[in-house]
Amino acid sequence: MPHRAKQSIAPVLTQKPNVTKQMKIISRRRDDDDSTDMGDGADEWMQAKTLVKPPDQLELSEAELKEEFTRILTANNPHAPQNIVRYSFKERVYKPISIVDQLAVHFSLDGNMLHKDSDEARRQRAKLGVIEETQTNDSTEPGDKDTDGKSDAQTSEEWTEGQEIPSRSKKERKPTNQFNYSERASQSINNPLRERASQTEPPPRATFSATANQWEIHDAYVQELQKQEKMKEKQKAPASKKEDEHHSRKKLPTAESQSDDISKVVKSSKIMERMVNQNTFDDITQDFKYFEDVADEFREQEGTLLPLWKFQYDKAKRLAVTALCWSPKYKDLFAVGHGSYDFMKQTRGMLLLYTLKNPSFPEYIFSTESGVMCLDIHKEHPYLVAVGFYDGNVAIFNMKSSSPQPKYMSSAKSGKHTDPVWQVKWQKDDLDKNLNFFSVSSDGRVVSWTLIKNELVHTDVIRLSVGESVENGVEGLQLHQNGCGTSFDFHKQIDYLFLVGTEEGKVHKCSKAYSTQFLDTFDAHNMTADAVRWNPFHPKVFITCSSDWTVKIWEHNIKTPMFVFDLNSAVGDVAWAPYSSTIFAAVTTDGKVHVFDLSINKYEAICQQAIVAKKKTKLTHIEFNPIYPVIIVGDDRGHVSCLKLSPNLRKLPKEKKGQEVQKGPEVEVAKLDRLLVLVREPENKSG
Repeated sequence: MPHRAKQSIAPVLTQKPNVTKQMKIISRRRDDDDSTDMGDGADEWMQAKTLVKPPDQLELSEAELKEEFTRILTANNPHAPQNIVRYSFKERVYKPISIVDQLAVHFSLDGNMLHKDSDEARRQRAKLGVIEETQTNDSTEPGDKDTDGKSDAQTSEEWTEGQEIPSRSKKERKPTNQFNYSERASQSINNPLRERASQTEPPPRATFSATANQWEIHDAYVQELQKQEKMKEKQKAPASKKEDEHHSRKKLPTAESQSDDISKVVKSSKIMERMVNQNTFDDITQDFKYFEDVADEFREQEGTLLPLWKFQYDKAKRLAVTALCWSPKYKDLFAVGHGSYDFMKQTRGMLLLYTLKNPSFPEYIFSTESGVMCLDIHKEHPYLVAVGFYDGNVAIFNMKSSSPQPKYMSSAKSGKHTDPVWQVKWQKDDLDKNLNFFSVSSDGRVVSWTLIKNELVHTDVIRLSVGESVENGVEGLQLHQNGCGTSFDFHKQIDYLFLVGTEEGKVHKCSKAYSTQFLDTFDAHNMTADAVRWNPFHPKVFITCSSDWTVKIWEHNIKTPMFVFDLNSAVGDVAWAPYSSTIFAAVTTDGKVHVFDLSINKYEAICQQAIVAKKKTKLTHIEFNPIYPVIIVGDDRGHVSCLKLSPNLRKLPKEKKGQEVQKGPEVEVAKLDRLLVLVREPENKSG
């Protein structure tokens, strides 16, 4: 065999003395030799193999053999630990961890290779002092000779004589590799699992034990009593501290002091209730603060009302909302009066104070024997609320007092009204710095009430009469018919000037200085003038509304109205916006809110929206918030709805390039004056 291999290799070497091809021929001959050594054993491998069946193999039917078994592969690591526990200092127990990392890393290699021709590679070679060697061309022809003077054929013959192939003296040319990288792959074994655990020092603990007997309980109550008595004595200016301490030691605790005092936690419970409600109504609170209806940009002159909260109290469900008033100091607080406009169903009344921070329950609750018909909050003392009742009485409630009864109350002896009181208004203090307010009633009297010491003193300002009509009574007596006042409002700048609306539809301009005659009378409406209000900016303009479906805007020097709007339903209330002289809103008995802006549209409302679900529900009152862009609306079912005005309902003057936007009362007065001039011009031309 070796001799034949030499004979077969020799001719090949003489033809092409190439080292690489020679090695291939040697390996091929070895394969041939191995195949020849097999001999006759190859026939045995070519024979068909028989299957050997073990004796204990199960016999399965065709159906069982064809049955498929489904296996589900998951991404969970089978070697991941499932019983890791951690110590919980909160519960003081070891608790298992449910979330375990299922990721297994088989191989990770951080590369740091650079292209050999890059600038960074050259800088590194220069730094290490490596001199680049010139590459020589190793592709030699068969006839070329080495440095030793031997040909390739001679060297190949020497290698075939059983010697190992020596390394070339010259540096072999490496195969060109543009990116100069190596590809390697390997599969490492799974790392053995190791667990490491550490435990922090437990928090320090202290064991406290004490005994409680009757003497210790007694001493504790005595100390609490002493603290309370000291607080009371400081308020009452005690004569001497020693005598007070001596008396407090002698006193024994009473049953009231030993019982739990719930009043101590009233303030904290209110705060907690507000926090819970703000979390519950968080989406509404966010709308109240930040939501602006983007669709107003495409509506041009129309706006919408976004419903926010709905305030209701279970005990006031069957009572109508008869009065609304925002607090002048606390901008999120407002008062609601509950009563009844049906004289056949007069029972009781309620005075409730709500805040936007807690829409689920009133902040203050006062129950009254007669229905509340009107109310007003004092500007300088916001804890004082003046209230008028259906039975003709007026009262003042003090929010600071813990008593549910009014602080001051009129009576028949002190000159109360004989008919329902429809409106009350606080006025400036008199010359003696006494608080006073005015009231108007269906008995035709406008009365001034002054708080002197602990009683209300009344003074009749004016008595309303129906023109100069005189009726002939019994025995020829002449009876003057009194007017019935339903609403009034005082001028914002002139203290003595005020307007009074009557059931006959007339509006009287009156003065505090004249108690027997009117300054002027307007034939405003055909039915009751339900509301009359001066414009907060313009000193000559006021607005009225009535059950005859109309809202009218007047100038107090002109007997005819400037604007007349027909709302197709009885109007319950009207209110000016506090931020613009040309915007006002009205509510009607068909459950709709109408918002007007005279600077945009002098003929129609820019928003007309129904805010009640039931058609029979009637809206009774409306009020603008003095700061926030929201309104509150009351109905005859005892509900108060809070709605947000869209941007089109509170437009401000547009900014012009290079000019500052003028703001202030003068700008609002000028804006309304321009509208009044447009209305007066056709009349002057026709005249």
